[in-house]
Amino acid sequence: MATVQAVLRNKKNSHDKYPIAIRITKNRRSSFIYTGQYIEKKLWDKVKCKVKRSHPNSAHLNQLILTRVSEVNSKLLESEISKEYKSVQTIKDNIQNKNRHDFYSVAELYLANLRNRKQFHRYDNEKSRIERFLEFTKHQELPFNSITVNLLHRFETHLLHKKGLAFRTVMNYIIPIRTIYNLAIAESIADRNNYPFGRGKYQIKFPDSEKVGLNVEEVQLLENAVGLTEAQQHALNVWLLSFYFAGIRITDIIQLRWSDFSDDRLHYRMSKNDKRVSLRIPIKAKLILNIYRESSNDSEEFVFKELRNTDFNNAKQLRTRIKTTTRNFNRHLKRIAKKVGIDKNLSMHIARHTFGNISGDKIPIQMLQKLYRHSSITTTISYQANFMNDEQDEALDKVVNF
Repeated sequence: MATVQAVLRNKKNSHDKYPIAIRITKNRRSSFIYTGQYIEKKLWDKVKCKVKRSHPNSAHLNQLILTRVSEVNSKLLESEISKEYKSVQTIKDNIQNKNRHDFYSVAELYLANLRNRKQFHRYDNEKSRIERFLEFTKHQELPFNSITVNLLHRFETHLLHKKGLAFRTVMNYIIPIRTIYNLAIAESIADRNNYPFGRGKYQIKFPDSEKVGLNVEEVQLLENAVGLTEAQQHALNVWLLSFYFAGIRITDIIQLRWSDFSDDRLHYRMSKNDKRVSLRIPIKAKLILNIYRESSNDSEEFVFKELRNTDFNNAKQLRTRIKTTTRNFNRHLKRIAKKVGIDKNLSMHIARHTFGNISGDKIPIQMLQKLYRHSSITTTISYQANFMNDEQDEALDKVVNF
């Protein structure tokens, strides 16, 4: 007869904490199923086989232990009913269900969650990255303990040198691997002791990205552009409005309705973080809006035509429309830049960088935080640092101009 008991194993991790496990014993042979939870030894009640009440999460942990013990006992009874002899390891394997320990089976759950949350753009990207990892490992099944630091470095080298990807893009391939591994640990599917990420192991680091915005003279070239096609002028109008409204994102600007404008102000909710924004309408923006206003009398109608007749309950259709619109606008903007003599890569997103570049250090950082709607001023400082070069330029001049 096999027995089941919650125990604290004597294998501390780097934080001097010990793993909580479920021990299965049969014929004096034991095997352990780890819960993925670690605590200090002094917080374990060895007699009662539970976490002491002095632990801040004792109730939650003890409920988890109780649930796991109950699950193991249930599976154990099924094994005992069978007349066929089963070793303690066989019982453990039956209980754990080896498929749950496979990276790709957990990846499928992760992708399903993204799809169920209607995060279709992210789903498509992550699915492609995971499939490339599968292609690289050449295994249909991949236990988590096979994902080592060495394997991750080899995958990085493969993407950099054989696939020719940029380093930042490579990091985007590694992130879902780490996310899935963390999910497996949280579900007690993978052993935290084998975790290959973190200090002294594989670290995900992003290189500093260069944010390039237009200067005043270049914006004036766009404002005075002539000889454009109707489609090009439309794309430019949307770009200028984005700039005039402190770099409003393409996703938000093409969803604007006439009802979002009242009392000489624009009121809208940012799709990225759901924050409310209220901005006074600049005179330059009014002139462009008046062009579109002439063709619409419905206050609930979209300012721009791109998302009209879109089913907003269909997240995938909405994402596809926005993606297609952005691609079309960017294509027109590149042609406009060539016509007016701008050699920078003009795109919808550069409208936001342009606002940052021209504002430079002219506007107090606290006000810029409000305009950008950043949650933390640290984010604003980091973002604006890409465009605030006056002081360092002056310092350089003082040294070399002698």
